[in-house]
Amino acid sequence: MQTTAATTRPNATRTDICSGPPRRHPRPDGQDRYTISEVAAFTGLSAHTLRWYERIGLMSHIDRSHTGQRRYSNRDLDWLDLVGKLRLTGMPVADMVRYAELVREGESTYSDRRELLEATRRDVLARIAELQDTLAVLDRKISFYGDAGRAREGERTR
Repeated sequence: MQTTAATTRPNATRTDICSGPPRRHPRPDGQDRYTISEVAAFTGLSAHTLRWYERIGLMSHIDRSHTGQRRYSNRDLDWLDLVGKLRLTGMPVADMVRYAELVREGESTYSDRRELLEATRRDVLARIAELQDTLAVLDRKISFYGDAGRAREGERTR
């Protein structure tokens, strides 16, 4: 288990750094323009992935500086956060691109967006049910081996 440096001090509370969501790089207060390398640091995505997202239409037009460098906004970072959540659901990239297109089309697409998200939600719930079944099998096996190990130890001590 990885722990924070605080765990090496006496009377310090042990903290599992893997137990929570990944720590995001804080956005500077008052700033709303970021380079691609800053966005990569904030999101954990590579610059290549960010460019690909733009190329396939998953990202709307990204502003450019006078020298042609991409300049991402806080709104772009919020969008990338949503895209990350959609990726975690297992939503196919084509569906994410479709969702992005619907967002760009405006309020008239609310029902289509809702349908797409509801279908994704159903898929997530089905995956959760599968994982719960798998977890139950693992728990039974772990219990079996624990009981068998204790029984075997009991035979040795007799």
